[in-house]
Amino acid sequence: MTRAQANLLLLFAAAIWGGGFVAQSTAMKAIGPFWFIALRFAVATLAVLPFVLLEARKAKAKTSARHAKLYILTGLALFSGAATQQVGLQTTTVTNSSFITGLYVVFVPLIAVFFLRRAPHWIIWPGALMAVAGIYLLSGGHLSALTSGDLLTVACAIFWAIQITLAGTTVSATGRPLALSATQFAVTATCALAIAAAFEPITQSAIWAAGPQILYVGIFSSGLAFVLQVIAQRYTTPSQAAIFLSSEALFGSSLAALLLDETMPATGYAGCALLFIAMLVVELVPGFARRRLPAV
Repeated sequence: MTRAQANLLLLFAAAIWGGGFVAQSTAMKAIGPFWFIALRFAVATLAVLPFVLLEARKAKAKTSARHAKLYILTGLALFSGAATQQVGLQTTTVTNSSFITGLYVVFVPLIAVFFLRRAPHWIIWPGALMAVAGIYLLSGGHLSALTSGDLLTVACAIFWAIQITLAGTTVSATGRPLALSATQFAVTATCALAIAAAFEPITQSAIWAAGPQILYVGIFSSGLAFVLQVIAQRYTTPSQAAIFLSSEALFGSSLAALLLDETMPATGYAGCALLFIAMLVVELVPGFARRRLPAV
């Protein structure tokens, strides 16, 4: 697969995730956030499992203990991101959630700076400042107007950045994208089920009411889109993956306006624009700089 093809797969995954924001929001009219997470990722695990078995037959190397640890760590990052995003959607809008979640495109290179000890491109710092300014405008110019859901979604973006970084590293080391997908789904479903069973009431009628959203997000947003992500990340960089995946903000906000009639003041749209510009410059400026370097 070429890098261009991989990035197109990531764009397709982002479009699916954009639709998932609407499904995640409407599902909580019938079911609690952790039950929703548990059921969506249980569906995703079952959907991917047959393909994992086919992948295992063709695998050149067996999964080592180190690989298994990386799978589990990626799953814990996925659970943390899914949990903070889903709970956050109870007190924020789909538009806010989709754009704030997209901040992972800024956090991915920051993780490389602080944890992988990679020297940052200078654009990272103005990009981060633009992202902060975007959140400020999204709040209407009053940080006190940010809801708990908005703040949880900022945490979600950090966990998403960790998941993207771990997924890219892990799939490069193992060459087993489907095994990674199934394991992270199973870890997320198990963690969410433990919390849901302890703290959230559930009825069969509630599950049926949220059934269409669970199936869409489980099969497409989780099963298909995350598999596309980890497959494509074998052929592109974490930063490029982040910029293409961040387009889910545009898909999510567009569908929220179309299906949920969500609106916001002009400052909110300015904040969304600034967030998206921050996402773009963090990836595009380093790429342009590399192209302008003279051949040696």
